[in-house]
Amino acid sequence: MQYVQQASSGVEPEGCLFCTVGAGDDDESSMVLHRGEHAFVLMNAFPYNPGHVMVAPFRHVGDLEGLTDDEVLDAGRLQQAVVRALREEMSPHGYNVGMNLGRVAGAGIPDHLHWHVVPRWNGDTNFTTVVGETRVLPESIEDTFRKLRARFASD
Repeated sequence: MQYVQQASSGVEPEGCLFCTVGAGDDDESSMVLHRGEHAFVLMNAFPYNPGHVMVAPFRHVGDLEGLTDDEVLDAGRLQQAVVRALREEMSPHGYNVGMNLGRVAGAGIPDHLHWHVVPRWNGDTNFTTVVGETRVLPESIEDTFRKLRARFASD
């Protein structure tokens, strides 16, 4: 409901979520799983599935072609690390990995690039999701954060 109310209010949040979180130092409350040299990994606060994670560059950039080679490489390596952590901790059957470029493509924060990594399981799209337009998550975001953060700490 928090997401629905926020999205339907028509009020844009102030500042950039990714810049704020990236510059912050309270990784526990921000649910930052890992910080690389040019990008970082954080839990999605409004997940499609348990383990829905995002990778974002620290630098505020909304144009894919505007990323430096170092940012692309670091973000790519972090996406690999996310898939590995999810596989080892949650054993999904597959993954959706990608980004939405521009608001009309579905980007909720179009001015700061970010990749979504969503673990998928056979049968995870069910009656409630399709007909009820509701997500049912069998695990809290906080529990998933603790599990995945331990995987990054062991690297």
